[in-house]
Amino acid sequence: MSRGRHGNTRIVEKPNNFKESILKLVRFLKPYRKQLIVSSLLSIIATILNIVGPFFLGKITSQIQIDITNGDPINLQAISIIGIILVSLYSLSSLFFLSQSTVMSKVVQNMGKNLRTRINSKINNLPLSYFNSNSYGDVLSRVSNDVDMITDSLNKIVSRIISSITTLVSVIVIMLIISRTLTLITLIFVPLNFIFVGLIVKFSQRYFREQQMQLGEINDHIEEMYSGHSIIKIFNAQEEKIKDFDKINKKLYKSAWRSQFFAGLMFPIMRFVGNLSYLAISIYGGNLALKGKILIGDIQSFLIYVRRFNEPVSQIAELTGVLQSTAAAAERVFEFLEVEELEDEKHKTKVLEDVRGKVEFKNVTFGYTKGNKIIKDFSIVVKPGQKVALVGPTGAGKTTIVNLLMRFYEVDKGEILIDDVPTREITRENVSRLFSMVLQDTWLFKGTIRENIVYGEDNVSEQELERAYKAANVDHFIKSLPKGHNMELDENSNISQGQKQLITIARAMVKNAPMLILDEATSSVDTRTETLIQKAMDDLMKGKTSFIIAHRLSTIKNADLILVMKDGRIVEQGNHEELLKKGGFYSELYNAQFN
Repeated sequence: MSRGRHGNTRIVEKPNNFKESILKLVRFLKPYRKQLIVSSLLSIIATILNIVGPFFLGKITSQIQIDITNGDPINLQAISIIGIILVSLYSLSSLFFLSQSTVMSKVVQNMGKNLRTRINSKINNLPLSYFNSNSYGDVLSRVSNDVDMITDSLNKIVSRIISSITTLVSVIVIMLIISRTLTLITLIFVPLNFIFVGLIVKFSQRYFREQQMQLGEINDHIEEMYSGHSIIKIFNAQEEKIKDFDKINKKLYKSAWRSQFFAGLMFPIMRFVGNLSYLAISIYGGNLALKGKILIGDIQSFLIYVRRFNEPVSQIAELTGVLQSTAAAAERVFEFLEVEELEDEKHKTKVLEDVRGKVEFKNVTFGYTKGNKIIKDFSIVVKPGQKVALVGPTGAGKTTIVNLLMRFYEVDKGEILIDDVPTREITRENVSRLFSMVLQDTWLFKGTIRENIVYGEDNVSEQELERAYKAANVDHFIKSLPKGHNMELDENSNISQGQKQLITIARAMVKNAPMLILDEATSSVDTRTETLIQKAMDDLMKGKTSFIIAHRLSTIKNADLILVMKDGRIVEQGNHEELLKKGGFYSELYNAQFN
């Protein structure tokens, strides 16, 4: 239901640290080391059983060759025994591979779940300043695309690497048993593979990093296009936005094409080198067979093992491309997990209860960035139960004062006190419990109207709900709905802006906190609805210390104290009548609206 804020995608300029990213991923897998060991053992056993097969296939051919050479009948009994051994080996190998795949799949899915849980927890512990400089689209890309990349490729990487290394070692051992000379010829071609792989990895590494970054950028753009679809239509900006999308999409295409091109080069090059070694073995092995120095069955087995020898080399080469993508995704995910969090407040035990509502700002100075102070030496004492209005031009610092009061940001200098207790000495959670908020943005979530109104509150009775509905002037609207307050809200719900605003006021009434913040709560509704909302807010503010931000100065005439702000400072203060008599800045603002 709600619309989020959009920022610019942050481009990470530092180069990809492949080794560090992989090491962090390995450390993250430590809790699963037992399962990984079991999976690795199953993979090793399955691979060895599978590798031994060709050796016995060669024995069948060799048995037939010996029998024919000696003029004897073919020994079907010996061949049958070898056949039974082969069937047993391949059956056991398949069983072990299936078991390994099951164990590894569970490990990867549990790791992905754990990774997403940590990211979700991280999001809840990040300061708002992080989202001021990082787009939601980029964060979503890390949660979805990057985590999916890690989980999808990790199973492939771990399983294939174990299998490939086992295959490589087992094949070399059996090849040496068959013929040391032919094994030496095979190994001559190995350095060529590693040279080609090294060159390809060197060129492809940065493109995989760019690909992951640009996926985040395009996600951010798409999110913005969908959420701002109506505005784009109204201002006929479709062509401009399509051009922007094409520009981002082309950048993604280039990095993706280059990364996949280099990754795609590995397999054909490895196959070419493998075929060269296969050809050399065939020629030299055939010559040895003619001289009677090796049996045809051994050459048959050896040729199969040459092919098997090249397979793991090719697989490892192919996996380097997948490993690059995984490292790039892991770097982005762990970079996000390592962002500095909000202060751990477990040591804070002080809790404010039975709050009277006195609020004091003492020489508060604050800026969102260094060297650019928004609030400058702000000092005011608000008495319990007072209605305080904050007015001033755009950028004066009104919303910033509320953000500091709620501890969404920490002050740079000075302090804020509630009932003479500095807010830094109590937890953010405790501060949040002291305030109800009604904002300009009507934040409603997918769910029923009732669920939205009791959001964050437990054990709310039906009588309390009814009182809130009537006080917020939303009872008639709710009763007119087919399902009443059990109506589901979603993007297609036909509810006006004013009705949404009344629901948020009912939510604030249910919370019934000792203090209240109203931020431009009537700025986007018609005059009749504004009257209803204003009456509801007047009821809501009774007996509560209230902070009201309003551009419509007619809505704050009855405020006990009006703080007129300009450039982060209080330039005037008093009630409506007093400020008009002064003929100062407030008077100019008021007269400008009604003239």
